[in-house]
Amino acid sequence: MKHLYLNLKRFDVPVEYGGVNRIAPLKDWGGYIVSHTQEGLKHYDPSQVEFVQYFPEAHILGAVGARCEGSPVQVGCQGVYRMNTAVGGNFGAFTTNRPASIAKAMGCASTIIGHCEERNDKAGILAEAGVTDTAAVNRLLNQEIRLAVEQGLTVLYCIGEKSEEQERWQEVLGEQLRVGLDGVDTSKVVIGYEPVWSIGPGKTPAGKDYITMIARFVKEQTGGLDVVYGGGLKVDNAEMLASIDEIDGGLIALTRFQGEIGFYPDEYLEIIKTYLGE
Repeated sequence: MKHLYLNLKRFDVPVEYGGVNRIAPLKDWGGYIVSHTQEGLKHYDPSQVEFVQYFPEAHILGAVGARCEGSPVQVGCQGVYRMNTAVGGNFGAFTTNRPASIAKAMGCASTIIGHCEERNDKAGILAEAGVTDTAAVNRLLNQEIRLAVEQGLTVLYCIGEKSEEQERWQEVLGEQLRVGLDGVDTSKVVIGYEPVWSIGPGKTPAGKDYITMIARFVKEQTGGLDVVYGGGLKVDNAEMLASIDEIDGGLIALTRFQGEIGFYPDEYLEIIKTYLGE
């Protein structure tokens, strides 16, 4: 099974507010993306590949509502809180936070946890409190993963090393896997590998041999969990990534990096076509 994920981050922000959304009015944005991608994705065998799209919370209901009968698009959310509602327990006192229960109730099938942007945010908050224990972030993410899985969501769990961590990548990634997946039903988890040191303008992308080495390591450490490339699946690297037997898919974000940068549904479909070789 191949897994092709889409992280829409905050690509909904209109251009006039400093964002990259040129494709649809804000109120229609989530539904627009689903309705302009699901027909093109029907050409692929659902027993061989799955498609998950992670939306900001404001657009989840619109995205779910746009799914047609038999839609290949699974709608997901961008993370869940480390606590959840429960009958006889907390009824929803989670101001600013998103419990897994509401994600499920809104129609989400999956969530992305541990993305480098989330890790950086949590590490920054902990640093303000004087916490330097690197495992603390992984412990918080572990709580999120457990509750997501218990709620019936699948999880794309992202791991990755920064430039200053490259020399000890085995230690860093090993801790992220060991602590983050402690006590988790991993049958609901796919690992997304982000070479954080190689992501961004002016940086040298990770090469095939390096990605293969990491994917093998992750599979060895997790008993063979599926691994997708989380450093940005795009047209330029789709064929290379598809040639790596140990890589089981990828995470797409931006589809255009020059000119009117942003996410465009037709370019998303082209990336998928290139990766799957069809």
